[in-house]
Amino acid sequence: MTISIEWAEKYRPRSLSEVVGNKKAVMDLQAWAEEWLHGVPEKRAVILQGQAGIGKTSAAHALANDYGWEIIELNASDQRTASVIERVAGSASKMRTLSGTDSKRLIILDEADNIHGTSDRGGARAIGDIIKKTNQPIVLIANDLYGLTSTLRTLCLEIKFHGVQSRSMVPALKNICHNEGIMCGVGVIENVAENAGGDMRSAVNDLQAVSTGRNEINIEDIATSQRDTKGSIFKVLEQIFKGTDAQKALNATYGLDENPEDLVHWIDENLPGQYGGGGAGKVNVKVDGIDVDVSNGFEYLSHADRYLGRVKKRQNYRMWRYAGVLMTCGAVVAKTHVHGGFIKYQPPSFWRRLGQLRARRTMRDNVASKIGEHCHESMRYARADLTSMYGRMLKDEKYAVDTLINLNLNLDELAYMTGSPKVTKKLQGVYDQAQSIINEKVSDDIEFFAAPKTDRSNKIKSKNDSQVSLDSIQNIIETTAPADVSNEKDDAKSSVAKKRESRKPQKTLFDF
Repeated sequence: MTISIEWAEKYRPRSLSEVVGNKKAVMDLQAWAEEWLHGVPEKRAVILQGQAGIGKTSAAHALANDYGWEIIELNASDQRTASVIERVAGSASKMRTLSGTDSKRLIILDEADNIHGTSDRGGARAIGDIIKKTNQPIVLIANDLYGLTSTLRTLCLEIKFHGVQSRSMVPALKNICHNEGIMCGVGVIENVAENAGGDMRSAVNDLQAVSTGRNEINIEDIATSQRDTKGSIFKVLEQIFKGTDAQKALNATYGLDENPEDLVHWIDENLPGQYGGGGAGKVNVKVDGIDVDVSNGFEYLSHADRYLGRVKKRQNYRMWRYAGVLMTCGAVVAKTHVHGGFIKYQPPSFWRRLGQLRARRTMRDNVASKIGEHCHESMRYARADLTSMYGRMLKDEKYAVDTLINLNLNLDELAYMTGSPKVTKKLQGVYDQAQSIINEKVSDDIEFFAAPKTDRSNKIKSKNDSQVSLDSIQNIIETTAPADVSNEKDDAKSSVAKKRESRKPQKTLFDF
């Protein structure tokens, strides 16, 4: 039984010239590789970003083949913690190749936007550190650019890969059929390419599935339907703010991996910027200094938010459909004209504020816990009634140092308690003074409890001396005791005997 090879792997491009589509992205990737031939470029790593199956990984491997570079690859199936990345990618970014020549080693991190969770702890930070110090080219591959941290995005050159157009797929699919000896009817290849939705790998897999056990394919043999593709939030926002068809914008939201509670924040964040400026040669209509388009848009959003509130209160998720219609179709019909120009879509600032508040609440609870432990009170009582009092004491120079020592606060907690937005020189001075006092106190305690240092020979000598004195003490007492002392002892013994003789015997029961 012969095992068939997947065509997607069999016909993977071996050179950048064989990559289907994305000519601009391929040229940018090749230009970045050329910079490595003349030294270390400003951007030592590149991010290949785009949907799955459009040739990102194939382009990276083809790049290595064209330039004769060795490949070190970490994908999602590998554990990608900080130690693993440092051991594999970190060492590869510093050492020379196996051949000993000056050839580069290409480091490929596939699905870099999925480095998270316990299994990949510290991986993103380790990648950033390696990029800063590497002398080898690094390629990060990601489906979602915003799944990477902002630090990584600033360190890397971003290259966008788009979905492959069906007219670009057709010649490649025909070439595969010719090599496999398969005859195709009219419209078969075009149908497969259209149903792929820009995914070249899926188109090849569909063609292989249809061709299994056949030498000829007709249009009736194709049973594949339109693929369900995950929509992009930015494309949906473009349909809402730049489009005029409300039904088309609503249909675009159905492919999103976002619920209406998240989508309303995206629209709320970007609506003022998109509708605030006039279109090409047009001026916005204003009433009392407020743009009518912005006002109408927020009115529809307020109605949508009302339905979202009812969903939370009544747990009736069928009301999501009404909220979705109001926020999408309402935003489309709210504008009086199409607003031209490009304004970058921003993620909701509400989410960023939630993260900041979460960190602030954690700081508040840590401080309240230390105050409650010092005062033997509950954290709730300390947070409600004692935090403000200790905050005033920390602001007073007379009590600041002692209070800081008693509560054992760090520098960030000190800034929080005093209400300072950042650590100032004054707070740094108070903290340093408290730390010096704590260190002096610790050193004094160590000296107090430390055993005195003595010479070993002196110890042995004193021990022998004490032993001799104990052995001879009885003889010394006997020889040096005065006579009057012995006489006094004898008199005491005789007096005790006389008292015993003078005592009357106690009567018993038989005497009566």
